[in-house]
Amino acid sequence: MANIINYLDWRGDLTLAQAPFNEVDSLVLSELVYLDFQGIVSGMDGGDTITIAQAAQAFQKSERGTYLGIFVPTQAPLLLEKMGQSARFGHMELSHFVDYIDNEHSLQFAAMTIHTGDGAMFIAYRGTDDSLAGWKEDFLISCMPEIPAQKSALLYAKTVTTQIPRKKIRLGGHSKGGNLAVYAATFVPYKMQHRILHVYSNDGPGFHHAIFDLPQHQRLEGRISTFVPASSVVGIFMQHEEDYTVIKSNQLGFLQHDGFSWEVLGSEFIHLEELSKGGQYFDQAMQSWLDALSITQREQFIESLFHILTASGAQTLGDMRTDAHKTALAMVRATVDMDKPTRDALLHAVGLLFRTNLQVRREGWHPWWKREE
Repeated sequence: MANIINYLDWRGDLTLAQAPFNEVDSLVLSELVYLDFQGIVSGMDGGDTITIAQAAQAFQKSERGTYLGIFVPTQAPLLLEKMGQSARFGHMELSHFVDYIDNEHSLQFAAMTIHTGDGAMFIAYRGTDDSLAGWKEDFLISCMPEIPAQKSALLYAKTVTTQIPRKKIRLGGHSKGGNLAVYAATFVPYKMQHRILHVYSNDGPGFHHAIFDLPQHQRLEGRISTFVPASSVVGIFMQHEEDYTVIKSNQLGFLQHDGFSWEVLGSEFIHLEELSKGGQYFDQAMQSWLDALSITQREQFIESLFHILTASGAQTLGDMRTDAHKTALAMVRATVDMDKPTRDALLHAVGLLFRTNLQVRREGWHPWWKREE
C-alpha cells in the first residue's frame, strides 16, 4: 500500500499554494530530521538557509552511510532525494539544525527548522534514535515532570521564533519528537504561542495528567493533532487529553511505529475507528503497570535497567548488537553485582509487569474504558 514515498510521487508536483499544508506533510518533515545534516544546514547562529534540493545534493555528495540505527528507517535518504526533486518540497529552506547527545544527563536531542514558503516555518523535532541515552530519556517521561530533551525543545523554539519573529509556526515530530513538539508549543511565551498554526504528534508519547489543566495547554485546544497506528506502543504511552486519530499501517505490532509504514490516500492517512485489540491490550497493561508503581519505584527500575544495558560500555543499540556476546556477559555480571535492594526493586517491577500482562489477557484484551462494571 502507498506510504509517504508514494505521496511524493503523487503530489510532489503540487506546491502549497495549490494544495495547502496537510497531515501527511507533517510526517514527511518529521522524518526528514532523522538525517544527519551537520555541515550541510546552518546551526543556531541563524545563518544562511539552504533549500531541500540543495541539501539533498550535498547529502548525496557527502556519501554519508545509509545505516541510521536499528529504529531509524533506511528509506530516509530516499525521502530526502525525492523531496529535493519535487515542486512541493524542493524550494523549502532549512536552517537551525542541532544534534547532540549527553550520556551523563540522559539527553538526546535534534531539531531543524523548515521554512515552508507559505508564510510559516515548521519546527521539526527528532524522535528517539539509536542511542541508549535517548531510550532512557523516553522511560524517564513516566517519572519526571520534565525530561532534558523537553527543556532543550522549549529553548530551541524560543530561540528560533525570536530570531524569526514574523512567520507563523507549525511544530511536529515523530515518536519522542511529537512529545517535544507539544511540550514546546505549550510552554513558549504567549506572544509566540499566538503565532502557532498547528502542532503534530506522530505516534509521540503523552504526558502526566497535570499538564492538561494548565492554561497554556488549554489555549492550544483544537490546534494539536495526534496520530497513532492501530497497534501503537509508543504513542499511547502516558496520557493524551486531545483526541488521537488512529491510522492504518502495513506493518505488524511494534513495527507500526515506523512512519514509512503508515498508509496514505491522497492528502491524508488512512484513518481507522479504533486501536487494534493488541493495541488496546498494551495500552491497558502498560497504564495499569505504571499506576501500580510509585514514582520512586519507576526511577529505581529505569536506573537499574539502563545500568545493566550500558554495562558493556555500549552507547547505542547498534553497539549492543555488534558484540552481542560481550554485551550479554557484561549484563549478566552487572545483574549479579547489584546490591540486594536494587536487584529486588528491579525484579519487583519486572514481576509486576508480567502479572499485569497476564491479568489483562485473562480479562479478554478489553481496554479499561470499555470494560463492563
